[in-house]
Amino acid sequence: MKSYDAIIIGSGPNGLAAALTMRKQGLTTLIIEGDSMIGGGMRTKELTIPGFKHDVCSAVHPFALESPFFRSNMVAEAGLEFISAGYQLAHPLDSGNTAILHKSLDRMYAELGPDAKVYKSLIQGLVENWYELSGDILGPLRIPKNPLLMAKFGLNALKSANATADRFQTQEGRALWAGLVGHGLLPFSKIATSAIGLVLATLGHRSGWLIPKGGSQSIADAMLADYQNNAGDCKINCWIDNLQDLPKHKILIVDLTPQQILKLKGLNLTDKYRKALGDFKYGMGVFKIDWALSDPTPFLDKRCQQAATVHIGNTYEEIAHNELMTYKGKIVNKPFVLFSQPSMFDPLRAPEGKHTGWAYCHVPHGSTMDRTEAIENQIERFAPGFKDTIIAKSSMNTMQMQAYNPNYVGGDISGGQMDIKQLFTRPTNSLTPYRTSNPNVYIASSSTPPGGGVHGMCGFHAARVAMKDHFNITLDFDFV
Repeated sequence: MKSYDAIIIGSGPNGLAAALTMRKQGLTTLIIEGDSMIGGGMRTKELTIPGFKHDVCSAVHPFALESPFFRSNMVAEAGLEFISAGYQLAHPLDSGNTAILHKSLDRMYAELGPDAKVYKSLIQGLVENWYELSGDILGPLRIPKNPLLMAKFGLNALKSANATADRFQTQEGRALWAGLVGHGLLPFSKIATSAIGLVLATLGHRSGWLIPKGGSQSIADAMLADYQNNAGDCKINCWIDNLQDLPKHKILIVDLTPQQILKLKGLNLTDKYRKALGDFKYGMGVFKIDWALSDPTPFLDKRCQQAATVHIGNTYEEIAHNELMTYKGKIVNKPFVLFSQPSMFDPLRAPEGKHTGWAYCHVPHGSTMDRTEAIENQIERFAPGFKDTIIAKSSMNTMQMQAYNPNYVGGDISGGQMDIKQLFTRPTNSLTPYRTSNPNVYIASSSTPPGGGVHGMCGFHAARVAMKDHFNITLDFDFV
């Protein structure tokens, strides 16, 4: 049986990133994937009826061209193309107004009116200095490469979303902010909940919130093609429960969250480290729906049809309240809904004249309650007649999400709660959280910094640490 320098378990964006990073440094590598398809959260399937292609998990990709890993590794030869919508984000309100996230900062300032000055103070420096900051923001704690720039970011990022929202005067500005920070799956009163809103807004003004042509599977396919073009090995339909079943190898990198790691036999982890993994906290789950649609979603404000993502939840106050109740384990009548309509921009997603819809809402961790009616009612609230366009639908509750991808424990798509305690030192209190108590085993999942999202940086950092520890290979932390 062939032996390897490194075996990588899991082919999500981070597993693929770790494998690519090591293979391009000349190390022999094997990716092992338990499913019949590579990709993890980057998979596209005909979930409803033939001809309608749905992204099973991730659909819109703010990090696609702005993650340091992807900036260095996305190859045009693999056929990967990204589509930019007319608007990065739309957020309709009951008042009839809509908050819009424009790619252009000048258009954004004009859109925000009285809130332009506040928004500019929060975002413009980040947009202008993203290349200099992204290595520090998308990584573990360390002495920053640009201390002054990072300190300016940190002063705003460490604030609660509520504290930042209080700086906005208009209902539209506050609502836009609510949708951005709502991606964090935390109550808006928590410290550092502003961080994700700042980053997502910044990315909207950089390359934009991009849609991969043909579906998110195309990102996974492009990464795999690059990996195999560099003679990397990959094995699918291979579920590993015991490390004794693996070929001979020097190091192991697992794209798994703590719960899955604790179930693997043969890792030889210390009791102290296993307890630390057991103490890791997971966050809220999601309930996901995909629709095959007869027509575009009939939003009252037609600008919403030109947005890659539509945040549905009305005002800041309404969203903040419902997210807090959900975090506390309650089922709310009007959940915050994240909606995407990729077929409006990508004709490969549906038969001619037809469309696809993609949405999820947050639910209590592990909830199995069907949220289909609540989600559809929320969309109908701002797009009357939406229900009449539904041809077919497919949904997944939290436990079905976990069954599809075991890393989504209790429906948590972020690899664990991303509060201040688990933001930079996840999954344990370590400045090098990619290492485990076994010097030959490393973690590369979203349960390590910088956390959830399709950016590949967890995998890159795990590979970087492992190569320095075992192969005397040093990669620049801030490569571009």
